Amino acid sequence: MRLLLDTHVFLWYITADPKLPTNFRTAIQDPANDVYLSVASVWEAVIKHALGKLRLPGPPAGYLPQQRDAHGIASLPVDEAAMPPLASLPPLYRDPFDRLLVAQALQHGLTVATVDPEVTAYSIPLLPTT
Repeated sequence: MRLLLDTHVFLWYITADPKLPTNFRTAIQDPANDVYLSVASVWEAVIKHALGKLRLPGPPAGYLPQQRDAHGIASLPVDEAAMPPLASLPPLYRDPFDRLLVAQALQHGLTVATVDPEVTAYSIPLLPTT
């Protein structure tokens, strides 16, 4: 399986937060799965950290890629090929970071690991929470 982690799922994973569904942890740790974190998630965290809405043990621009690498999660860059799926998304949700994740999932054929009900409203492959 090819998984794209939503920002909160990645943060819960690297901090061993009990809010992370057990099957998410299992899927992320399964060596048969390819697991990705979008650059858009790092961008989102940098902005939220700067606004005081996200506390981290270090500056997110360095801390998050370091944690991603330490946990064997691949970086998913944002490129122009994500724009057609992004432009075709129905206006279900306005958050630009989540909309970009949905577009990248469509672009790359990825299954999204999220508990965000706004993201799950889109017709994309989702990792079940149970």
